[in-house]
Amino acid sequence: QVQLVESGGGLVQAGGSLRLSCAASGRTFSSYAMGWFRQAPGKEREFVAGISWGGGSTRYADSVKGRFTISRDNAKNTVYLQMNSLKPEDTAVYYCAARRGGTTRFGITDYDYWGQGTQVTVSS
Repeated sequence: QVQLVESGGGLVQAGGSLRLSCAASGRTFSSYAMGWFRQAPGKEREFVAGISWGGGSTRYADSVKGRFTISRDNAKNTVYLQMNSLKPEDTAVYYCAARRGGTTRFGITDYDYWGQGTQVTVSS
């Protein structure tokens, strides 16, 4: 069982930056691939970024490539999402997710554990 707690969301102006953190419980964090998803009002939850168990492989949605960076610190059981050059369309609730098995995936159903989400609001 893995419990995930996100933090770092907030209100930021367009062009600004935020760093989200996701702290995981459990001793097997390093064996999980991790992902960030987001859900805007009235829209489906969508993949944002993923990272393999060791951090050697990352994937991004086209909409955030070049602006967002996912990373992890297995010693701290934490995964991060650095978000730069934020746009109003990045406004959403951001969720952290963990996937048994070490490789990254895009699909919501590929992930086994979810955090409660953190709100990111980007003003124009």
